[in-house]
Order: sequence, then structure tokens, then C-alpha cells
Amino acid sequence: MFTLPSIWNLVISTVVFIIAAWYIRSYLDEQGISAGMTRGLLVFVLASIVSWGAGAAVDWTQEKVEGPQPAAKTSDDLLKLLEVVRQAQP
Repeated sequence: MFTLPSIWNLVISTVVFIIAAWYIRSYLDEQGISAGMTRGLLVFVLASIVSWGAGAAVDWTQEKVEGPQPAAKTSDDLLKLLEVVRQAQP
């Protein structure tokens, strides 16, 4: 079942993405690879993979510490909520 990412996942993965993109870009500069669309796409894809891995590690660690998180609500729960709201209106 789908669960929303934690705030820690979003924060850590964003920071890791920025650091990874900077490091990969500087590494490619050192190697003499000219800047262009392909290089930019390569930096984006590699930084995204590293960021995704860091986010997954954060979620795994949080699950080990706090236990499994409840799954997201299903559409049936949403329909029941809408019915209750409609009945409450005058």
C-alpha cells in the first residue's frame, strides 16, 4: 500500500540531491567533459538516484526506530467522509 514520505525523507533527500549534483558537476569538470544538455541530464539522473537512495535509507531507518507507518487512506474512507460532510450541511 502507498504511504506518504516522511518530512525527514523530503529534507534529507533534497539536501543530498544538491550536494550530489554539485559533486558530480565538479567531477565532470575535472574530467574535462564539456557542459551541454547530455551532461546536464547525466548530472540530474545520477543526483536523483543518489537522492532517492538517501530517502529510502531515511525511511528504512525511521521504520526500524518507530515501527511501520499506517498506510494512506483508501477512496472508500474519502467517500464516507464526503457523505458525512454533506449530511452536516443545512
